[in-house]
Amino acid sequence: MPRFAANLSMLFTEHPFLDRFERAANAGFTAVEFLFPYAFATADIQACLTRYGQKLVLHNLPAGDWEAGERGIACLPDRVDEFRQGVKRAIDVGTALGVPQLNCLAGKAPAGVADDLLRKTFVDNLRHAAAELKKANLKLLIEPINTYDIPGFYLRGTAQALSILDEVGADNTFVQYDIYHMQRMEGELAATLQKHLARIGHVQLADNPGRHEPGTGEINYAFLFAHLDRIGYDGYIGCEYKPATTTEAGLGWRQKLVM
Repeated sequence: MPRFAANLSMLFTEHPFLDRFERAANAGFTAVEFLFPYAFATADIQACLTRYGQKLVLHNLPAGDWEAGERGIACLPDRVDEFRQGVKRAIDVGTALGVPQLNCLAGKAPAGVADDLLRKTFVDNLRHAAAELKKANLKLLIEPINTYDIPGFYLRGTAQALSILDEVGADNTFVQYDIYHMQRMEGELAATLQKHLARIGHVQLADNPGRHEPGTGEINYAFLFAHLDRIGYDGYIGCEYKPATTTEAGLGWRQKLVM
């Protein structure tokens, strides 16, 4: 049976962030994830998790100036010091919140910078992050993202992600496999999940087109949920979608699509 985590950066956004934990609990979610915890007091987030009996399964490393459109800095040669400071901050916050893994967003490839330099920067930063996270018994994830939604995003496919992790060479590094992003970039969802299951640390979902709830688009989620059970995926599936109307109105997919 799939285990779902509510992504509180995407769901229940009708309410202030710290109120979303209660809304998720009332909707039956015992696990949550979100993009970033850094704008809030760690103690306030921890209090919400404790109050509603929820487990935090994922958040991201600091990813630059999100409001200005940055989507990570890990591949940027001129931001290495900032990246490493962010790793320390993420570990401090993540360990306080009991999260088992942190996601690293590669960022957008800047114009005029050679690909080999971007890759070297990304690999070197990941080696540093993996070593620091391992000291804290944390896993490090990297996430391929579609370049329709984020033009220029550096990490854009499963094979590329695995090749980079091979070069990093750390045993606590895994792929965060977002079904929506990979449907848009490469398809072959079921076969890819099965072939690389041992190297996938977390799964996220949304349907396509629209990035709405499962069941609103072209992806056969009833099949994929059963498939993930068959192949032995035992992690959480993060619900990182944009509700077509309100969050609560769209939650019926869980009963319709999970066998």
